[in-house]
Formats: sequence, C-alpha cells, structure tokens
Amino acid sequence: MLTPNSKVPELALPLTIDARFKLAHQSPDYMTMLVFYRGKHCPICKSYLEQIADQLDDFTSRGISIFAISMDSEERAMVVDREWDTGDLPLAYDLSAEQAREWGLYLSEKREGSDEPDMFSEPGLFLIRPDGTLFFAQVQSAPFTRPPLDELLKGIDFVKKNDYPARGTATGKVHA
Repeated sequence: MLTPNSKVPELALPLTIDARFKLAHQSPDYMTMLVFYRGKHCPICKSYLEQIADQLDDFTSRGISIFAISMDSEERAMVVDREWDTGDLPLAYDLSAEQAREWGLYLSEKREGSDEPDMFSEPGLFLIRPDGTLFFAQVQSAPFTRPPLDELLKGIDFVKKNDYPARGTATGKVHA
C-alpha cells in the first residue's frame, strides 16, 4: 500500500499519441493525476474517461495534469483512442501486472466468454505532487462508483486554498 507523503513508484509507459509518458518528467503546476482504468472492455471506464475529457479544462486550470493508464495492449489502447470520446486526455498503455501491484491496484482475470484481456487492473486514482510524493490515493476492487469529478475538483480547491495536508500518513506506523 502506498502511503501519502511517500515517493510513488516510477512509471514509464507508451502513449497512444506515439510518445512516451514518464512520471519522473512531469512538472505540473500543482499535481499529476493518474487514472488507472480497466481497459477497452469496460463501459464504466469509457463513461468515466469521457467525463474526465469533458472536464479536462477544469482540472488543467487548477494545475492538474491528467493521464489515463491501462494494462491494455497497444492494439486495444488504440481502439480506445479511436472509438471513445477522450479528446485530449493522454492514454498510456502496457502497464504490467508487476507495476499495477507496485501501485497497490487490484488485479482481475478474464471471465470466460468475455472481451476482457487475460489480466487487467481494477480502477485507481492518484494525485501526485511535483516532487513525486503521493497526496491522495483511491483504489477499487470493482469497476463501480468512481470518485465524482465535481467533488474531486471541490476537494482540490479546498486543499489549495487551505494548504490542507495529505491524510493517511500514519498508515504503516507502529504506535505504542
């Protein structure tokens, strides 16, 4: 489990725009938001990423750089890029199971007869400061009930205005 205020794992993945995402090279005005999604087979992911794309300007105006990430192959990721209305939302792919585990994501296996890949990660959303430390993490074991974007934006505004600290930092500490 990742702990707020600690360094997050390195991440470098290809993007559907024939470029490469490298977390260590990000320099957002405020934070980087990573949205891990299940992949091409998930209609809830499609809806959520399209909502993010619709509100991308709301996030970028607050200094948030967003990347959507999946374990999809290049072929599956390119279908998402072509067929989903994700606008300018950068789509990274080829996340490995090992990388997903480093981020604390739940992994699922293909259901018989489904369009799912053999293995894929369940959703997660992370806010990372420019210094590479975790501010916020939300990880799910199923595709339902993603963080509402309007509430997330209100939370980001509150954090910025009040210099609100990361919470959950005592996780893993031993207390006598």
